[in-house]
Amino acid sequence: MSVYDRASLGALLEANTYPGRGIVAGLTADGKKAVAAYFIMGRSENSRNRIFAEQPDGSMMTAPYDESKVQDPSLIIYAAIKWAKDDMLIVTNGDQTDTICEYVKQGKSFEEALESRAFEPDAPNFTPRISLAYSFKGKDTSYKMSILKSADEAGSGCNRYTFTYAPTAGTGHFIHTYNHDGNPIPTFTGEPERIVIPNDIDAFTREIWEGLNPDNKISLAVRYIDIETKEAECRLINKFCVKEDNK
Repeated sequence: MSVYDRASLGALLEANTYPGRGIVAGLTADGKKAVAAYFIMGRSENSRNRIFAEQPDGSMMTAPYDESKVQDPSLIIYAAIKWAKDDMLIVTNGDQTDTICEYVKQGKSFEEALESRAFEPDAPNFTPRISLAYSFKGKDTSYKMSILKSADEAGSGCNRYTFTYAPTAGTGHFIHTYNHDGNPIPTFTGEPERIVIPNDIDAFTREIWEGLNPDNKISLAVRYIDIETKEAECRLINKFCVKEDNK
């Protein structure tokens, strides 16, 4: 087996009942479109009470499905997808999206922004913060993925890891918050997983959604962005909406 082998994302998800929140980045098989995807899962009522909502400025927010059931909005309501500037798209699993965007607008780096942040304060899980920065420089695209996680079970320090990629047609990378279900939930370890990215956004959206555990999946957002024009196709699926939202 080659170290460059790629896995089916659907197969990876089917084998894992609780990867938590996940970010995918890569290029379509024809090399023409940048791909960014984000999904959330939940076990508690507070975590499950969410939908994705597209905003007029092109960003994507998490929002409560039933506002009367919101217990603690601090870790569940945030901008998950946002343009930091015209040539940089940010995707994260928390309010570090805004931190990164603010730093980038000040001429600072993705890494500098994340030096100011740490994992989530949700002991005993200490959920990692995962982030993606996709840079568009004409046809010269690149992306970085990061994870901030607890150094130990006591949350005494934060370990920070950043992975920088030169995109390859048909290949993506997948990072998620947890290795699998548990109590406490074990955090993601190792490098982001290499996966296959198809040309068809609808096929890829179905692959991800159908691969996620039906009891724990909540919402999914997928974007295919034309590298030359930066025009985007978007798909949203919200489990708890009466009608699944596909745009």
